[in-house]
Amino acid sequence: MSNEAAVANNRSLTLGAAAGSLGYLALGLTLLAYGVVSTGVIHNTTVADTHALTLWVGGVALAICGLVEFRAGSAATGTAFAGLGALWVVASQASPSSANAAGLFYVIWALLALALTASQWRDGSMLLRGVHGLFTVALVLWAIGSFAGNSGLDKTAGWVAAVAGLLSWYAATVSLGGSSWAGLSLPVR
Repeated sequence: MSNEAAVANNRSLTLGAAAGSLGYLALGLTLLAYGVVSTGVIHNTTVADTHALTLWVGGVALAICGLVEFRAGSAATGTAFAGLGALWVVASQASPSSANAAGLFYVIWALLALALTASQWRDGSMLLRGVHGLFTVALVLWAIGSFAGNSGLDKTAGWVAAVAGLLSWYAATVSLGGSSWAGLSLPVR
């Protein structure tokens, strides 16, 4: 049995029909970067510094993964990737005219993230529920922070988004490598 076949037989987390692992890696890296920069923990950086990453990795790559997933027959993962790809493209290009416009932007995308969370509730994995659920919470916190002009909520949202990014990265890593590495069994539920 080839090494690829052995890994395929050991998969206990299926992320999508064709491009799920790549899509969740792209989402995870984008959420992690955007979230960490939003916290202010890395000095002399702003969310604008993540625009190239959010456009190309979170936007274009994720949207392409969505199209591949649709073509492979995975409507849920295709919707998630295409929708979130659109979010990141818009986020990388938008410059809201007011705090209320920024808050509305976050509310609209929180509705998408909430729908994605609900879609995972019945048959989805706990990891993907966590990714979409935490992203929903982060977007709601960013919205409230924008409406209220509260930078503390923005920083909290950044931490929540960073954790969602780590979960997304972890889910993709488990999917790519199987649920055990060097005798260590990785939790997937």
